[in-house]
Amino acid sequence: MEKNEIICGLDIGTTKIAAIVGKVDEEGNLNVVGVGTHPSHGLRRGVVVNIEKTVDSIRQAVQQAELTSGHRITKVFAGIAGDHIRSLNSKGVIAVSGKDKIITKKDVGRVLDAAQNISLPRDRKILHVLPQEFTVDNQDGIKNPVGFAGTLLEAEVHIITGAVTAIQNIINCIEEAGYEVGNNIVLEPYASSLSVLHEDERDLGVAIIDIGGGTTDIAIFFDGAIRYTKVLGIGGEQVTNDLAQGLRTSKDQAEEIKKRYGLAMQSLLQKDELISVPGVAGRLPREISRSVVAAIVEPRMEEIFQLALKYMEKSEVYDSLGAGVVLTGGASLIEGAKELAQRVMGMPVEVGIPRVYGGLVETVRSPIFATGVGLLYYAIKHGTTQPPEPPLITKIKKMVEDIFG
Repeated sequence: MEKNEIICGLDIGTTKIAAIVGKVDEEGNLNVVGVGTHPSHGLRRGVVVNIEKTVDSIRQAVQQAELTSGHRITKVFAGIAGDHIRSLNSKGVIAVSGKDKIITKKDVGRVLDAAQNISLPRDRKILHVLPQEFTVDNQDGIKNPVGFAGTLLEAEVHIITGAVTAIQNIINCIEEAGYEVGNNIVLEPYASSLSVLHEDERDLGVAIIDIGGGTTDIAIFFDGAIRYTKVLGIGGEQVTNDLAQGLRTSKDQAEEIKKRYGLAMQSLLQKDELISVPGVAGRLPREISRSVVAAIVEPRMEEIFQLALKYMEKSEVYDSLGAGVVLTGGASLIEGAKELAQRVMGMPVEVGIPRVYGGLVETVRSPIFATGVGLLYYAIKHGTTQPPEPPLITKIKKMVEDIFG
């Protein structure tokens, strides 16, 4: 990626859509120069259910990012989640071509093609083929085989697939909003891992649990590579729904109460306090104690962590999680979430913060922007970017001159 080229990550979530605009500085570090967010009204559990509302939410978020960055956005790198996501590990083997038997990038491409030559239903599409390790003539554990001499090359990969219709609906919404989709739709927990995990965590063994509004996304890494992924159709929105029902208030008010007073472990409540709960349909507000909120939040958060643990245990490298768990996503900000996760999972837990080195650092230093920032890192590593755009004011002046002479 060239310095000062513009990239935009678009996190299309169930409860919010976030557009993050970034550039790479002279030292090669990521600078965030624009942020736009807008409530998401057209998705359920990560899947588009209303095209028109999703298109409008995307357009609003990106336009806000354009205003804050001063650059026009033409291309976005978008994330995807939803419980239609499936993954598996696969292997491929080829004979090394070339008279000197030196492995080239072309050989690596061939063996990755062989590894993804699997039988898939017609309604599914491959999103990612992520190399885990290579073996050259029975010498395993090789991360990059280019330049090795050998006759047989084997690749172990992690393949992530999604429902064709769910993927295409995301693409259609982005294009209908007026933007080009960059390179590939990216699995959201994979994107989040790029922004919050460190290399030593990936080597030692770590699980990232991204608790969004409609889904909880899991990715497990070991020995530097991704080994397991899973998307669960439950997230912070279920906590909000429980509060709305239990406190007999609107979802919007329940969401605010969750953010301000939510507590994932009742035992952490040192001093109780009274909270005003707005009524619905003109009814008078009521006062309840914060312990009541905690009694509603804790069981649902515990269910999320128990379900995540159940699926994590299915990974072949579950016993190798030396670095424990990293939480991210909006629901990880609920007070006590980290402590509850440690109690349920019996291992170290930290809250992951996206790594940004310049620009709007404080704005995006939150777990809620982990996916959006991770999409920027994905674009830097895998994608093509749009060329630098002149500031919006210059664009507007030119448009006025074109129209009025």
